[in-house]
Amino acid sequence: MTDARKERIDADQAWAMIQGADSISVAKGKKVQRFEDVAAEKEMVLKNVMGPSGNLRAPTYRVGNDYVVGFNLDMYQDWVK
Repeated sequence: MTDARKERIDADQAWAMIQGADSISVAKGKKVQRFEDVAAEKEMVLKNVMGPSGNLRAPTYRVGNDYVVGFNLDMYQDWVK
């Protein structure tokens, strides 16, 4: 586990971490976007998972080979079912 407040994760580090994911769900407010073909959508994935400061957005969770980035209550409720 990494505490993003203490250890910043830039785009290169983030890509190294998520490039082999089966799927990534990204929440920005009420909008949720899901990426199934992560490797083929590198630019779009990075655009969505990186915050305005240039670091990986928080919270970011990995479960198995799937990632959930950002906060959206509905997405979390669906995710834990």
